[in-house]
Amino acid sequence: MKTILKSLLLLFLLAFSLQSCEDQDDVAAPADLQINNFVWKGLNQYYLWQADVPNLADNRFGSQEALNSFLRGYSSPESLFQDLLNKPISKFPKGQAIDRFSWIVDDYTVLEQELQGTSKNDGLDFRLSYKPGSTTDLVGFVRYIIPNSDASTKAIKRGDLFTGVNGTQLTVSNYQSLLAADSYTLNMVTYNGTTFESNGKSVSLVKTTLDENPIFINKVIVSGSHKIGYLMYNGFYGNYDAQLNAAFADLKAQGITDFVLDLRYNGGGSIQTATRLASMITGQFTNKIFAKIKWNPKVNAFYESEDAESLNDRFVDKMDGAAINSLNLSKIYVITTGGTASASELVINGLVPYISVVQVGETTVGKNVGSITVYDSPTFGKTNRNPNHKYAMQPLVLKIVNASDFGEYTDGLKPTLEQKELISNLGVLGDPSEPLLNVAISNITGSTGKRAQQGSGKELQPFTDSKAMNGVKNQMYLEKAPEGLLRALK
Repeated sequence: MKTILKSLLLLFLLAFSLQSCEDQDDVAAPADLQINNFVWKGLNQYYLWQADVPNLADNRFGSQEALNSFLRGYSSPESLFQDLLNKPISKFPKGQAIDRFSWIVDDYTVLEQELQGTSKNDGLDFRLSYKPGSTTDLVGFVRYIIPNSDASTKAIKRGDLFTGVNGTQLTVSNYQSLLAADSYTLNMVTYNGTTFESNGKSVSLVKTTLDENPIFINKVIVSGSHKIGYLMYNGFYGNYDAQLNAAFADLKAQGITDFVLDLRYNGGGSIQTATRLASMITGQFTNKIFAKIKWNPKVNAFYESEDAESLNDRFVDKMDGAAINSLNLSKIYVITTGGTASASELVINGLVPYISVVQVGETTVGKNVGSITVYDSPTFGKTNRNPNHKYAMQPLVLKIVNASDFGEYTDGLKPTLEQKELISNLGVLGDPSEPLLNVAISNITGSTGKRAQQGSGKELQPFTDSKAMNGVKNQMYLEKAPEGLLRALK
């Protein structure tokens, strides 16, 4: 986010504003506590709910030795990290935690790659659901296959079902370990309308380092007098912003009259990319506020005092010096499911104050908070990182609201036109008869009586999906953290 960078010139003006952990910084943590020390201090500085976690209070420890004593109580950085996150409260069902999305990794190189769409991946994007009548057994269905992946060379396609891995039934307790392996064999099944039966088929998959271009489909669908642009976009990866801009140039050149943005499997990503996408859709709102960012109280107070503009994220007409190809639309259709999260929801919510947004499909995840990558360095940025380890955190540090100050959608954004995605009739992505796309096209053309039939079949209760399992791929994040903020706030 460009406006964040402007404030860096002012970061050292507020050295007297807060008294945060000064005594701890005077003495270095012992070698065996370096990582735990980093975890605590990084969360103490940036964590969105820092003020609500007693063990992260600025006055919780009077000295570095007192902090060290606390840190010695944790056998791993991961256990400390999890214990410092905002805890469940009684008003949430089933003890659900307020913070569902903060993340820690032991290798920031892998984290950085995954935030840009590069990961160790077999190319299978899938959803897991509960088997009918079970609270433990799971069934998976293939949502799409990533091109140039191992899965793209195998006999597996969208809509295929599986219930086991290496001959073991998938359950809520073993799915992560089974599907995390570098290679495995899926045991395929067929759904007869009531139960899942083995069809004797199996598919062996191997994970490789894979780059996923998030622009999965970009085409124009002609229906009567309507030229409908259709873009299926599966991740907000900054490395592909130029290709995204080129995709909009193509749609613009073809003179589309309507636009359908398919975010049904988009778990999110870069806030900067989300702003650029919204600017490509519109174009008539350059420099108007797209979204507002709110940090924890002590970080936010600094910006409000010294550089309030840095809290505003505005529509743009250029990216990296190049003009953005804008469609200047006043109405769009957005396809969503229970796999639509974070930056995808930001685009929808950020556009609502300005244009008509017709949401088609299912209710979204409900992720209105974002993260930054926090490294073990004096400023928690990339510069001068601790050479003794490669741990990094991706904690939630900010909340985002739109220009009308609305951002309370933790229960998800509900569709204007509801259409469930059922395994009985998934359809072909990008085909006008695919049920969710068909609803959008029918609404655009006014031919609601010709809508494709969804088909019969029991709706399966969703459990998780491949992007949510990864964690990193279900993030909304700032491309660059404000390095130097720690020193400015002390």
